Amino acid sequence: MNKPSTFVILTLVLFCVLVSRAGDTNMQNLVQGNTAFALDMYHQVCAREGNIFFSPYSISTAFAMTYAGARNTTAEQMAETLHFSLNQCQLHPAFHELQAHFNKIQESRPFRLNIANALWVQKDYALLQEFKDLNQKYYGANLFNLNFKGDPEGSRIKINDWVEDKTVGKIKDLLPAGVIKTLTKLVLTNTIYFKAEWENTFNIDNTEEQDFWISGEDKIKVRMMTQKANFGYWENETLQVLEMPYVQRDLSMIVCLPRKTDGLPGLESKLTAETLKEWTSNLERQHVKVFFPKFTTTQNLNLKEILLALGMIDAFTDAADFSGMEPKKELHITDALHKAFIDVDEIGTEAAAATAVVVGITSIMPPKVVPEFRADHPFLFLIRDNRTGSILFMGRLTQPGK
Repeated sequence: MNKPSTFVILTLVLFCVLVSRAGDTNMQNLVQGNTAFALDMYHQVCAREGNIFFSPYSISTAFAMTYAGARNTTAEQMAETLHFSLNQCQLHPAFHELQAHFNKIQESRPFRLNIANALWVQKDYALLQEFKDLNQKYYGANLFNLNFKGDPEGSRIKINDWVEDKTVGKIKDLLPAGVIKTLTKLVLTNTIYFKAEWENTFNIDNTEEQDFWISGEDKIKVRMMTQKANFGYWENETLQVLEMPYVQRDLSMIVCLPRKTDGLPGLESKLTAETLKEWTSNLERQHVKVFFPKFTTTQNLNLKEILLALGMIDAFTDAADFSGMEPKKELHITDALHKAFIDVDEIGTEAAAATAVVVGITSIMPPKVVPEFRADHPFLFLIRDNRTGSILFMGRLTQPGK
């Protein structure tokens, strides 16, 4: 047999490179779209008072699993709302690639980043095999058969128990009583659990009670952690941005702190994908004296009302077309629920979130002196993967302890 020509060898190498780059480009497009959706979500929720915390990655994943069964106008509205710019053939492999990246981090790093997906199906309901296979292949979604029709409450408890187990007990009762009905045919769930130590842990002996301004005039006492170390830092006349990496620097918490104690609403009004990129791309490692509060918060979100406001209409009505799940076009989303938890202390961060989609039948340069980053008033924060830029968790703290 003749040896392959040089031309053939070069062609094969080029083909492999092009395929690899195409995969990377799709994942980049996915992350950009997920970021845009995360910010849309944040702007919908930030009108409410108090702390905010959610996992945009969890929400995007659960709805991507659902989107796999959407067709026609329903699919178009979902894609526009969720900022899915890739077609169905590209989107799900990109999600798979992104989750594989997180799985690889989990396997090789001294922290926990666990992601789990599942399909819960009425035991006698015939979902299309293509839909089930796609979710298993690209999302690793295990399939469980439940008797929603005969035992909706027992089914709800089983799903909640699974979520609680996957989030190490941090997310309990994701599905409240009454959400699962006799006409429920499918529930899609995603969970994410993260626990990691800071690269630079805080000395517990330096933590002490200090003031935290919950408004321009009112303050409370909080447990404030303190340290001086190297962090990513950037500032301008209205804003300070701090990057606190976790061990191994794969993931970081990014904190955006307005200069004014009552400046968070103004900061939120400027928050876009472009401004966030500007704030984070200018970060430089330098010595910073950091004051940061210990805090724990939990958030429950009804995603249905948020997604309706963002333009995902048909999926929640009789006009829904989920014929990629079943051919009769009899399904629509009845409920979409999200719950998230975060605990920040001297050692690191523990965070968890879960999303359920219930489907049923109708009925400037840094200063030369050491800068001080004093987070003693409301701020915005996010936890991101540093290689892909994917935002795993996002929120704001307006009052520690609430």
